[in-house]
Amino acid sequence: MTTETISASAAGTWRLGDRTVNRMGFGAMRLMDREHAVDVLRRAVELGVNHIDTAAFYFSARQSANELINRALRPYPEDLVLVTKVGAHRDTSGEWLPQATPEQLRGQVEENLRQLGRDHIDVVNLRIGMNLDRGTGSLADRFGALAELREEGLIRHLGISNVSPEHLAEATAIAPVVCVQNQYGLHARREDDEFVRSCAEQDVAFVPFFAVTSGQPDDRVAEVAAKHGVTAAQVLLAWTLHRGPNVLAIPGTGDLGHLEENVAAGALRLSEEDLARLDPI
Repeated sequence: MTTETISASAAGTWRLGDRTVNRMGFGAMRLMDREHAVDVLRRAVELGVNHIDTAAFYFSARQSANELINRALRPYPEDLVLVTKVGAHRDTSGEWLPQATPEQLRGQVEENLRQLGRDHIDVVNLRIGMNLDRGTGSLADRFGALAELREEGLIRHLGISNVSPEHLAEATAIAPVVCVQNQYGLHARREDDEFVRSCAEQDVAFVPFFAVTSGQPDDRVAEVAAKHGVTAAQVLLAWTLHRGPNVLAIPGTGDLGHLEENVAAGALRLSEEDLARLDPI
């Protein structure tokens, strides 16, 4: 596959509320190199990426990912869907702080709006839990605060992150949920295989993070990659997309070559034999 034929549309589409996105998107967590980030973001859009996942707490000493997105892509393409998350936050030294209170969430949403140069955000995920520990306890008060901001027009759609099926049920009783964002991949499936299917039944997107970086290299992944003439990372992304039509990939990178490989993985079709080979991992 040549770079001229690579397109995020090869992965198919899914709807986030009233917005249609290609299932191969882009995660902004790794956009810390200002020199290359603008080129990577603009190339991603050229390749058909219209779903970018970001957050105000993705920042280095020099600049935040949101501000890099603003610099690279404004005025934003009409079909571009920007998805951010609130609830987690860091101080200026990068240290993680306790989860935001309902009262603090408005300020976090407004900071994302300021950095992105928008008057509304397409999707805001409520991130619960600390680091990669799955969130516990009720999210009702915090999700309710975001639902109020949605009613005000600052947020178009809502999602939740680092959650359980019980959290999804709790959230949907308050306001519509368009996506669930959890750590998930071939090497980090936890109990979420069934959760992916349940989300599909509810027309909710499932958006894995760390789908490529979770776990150690595996011989079976290498064998499937060699069979198709692709990289192990591309196999992991393709496997993720094969989990269901509602699964959206958001691999992140600060490298143009890796970006094109990631987007190209959306066109990789694994056979039933491939999937059976990988499934026991």
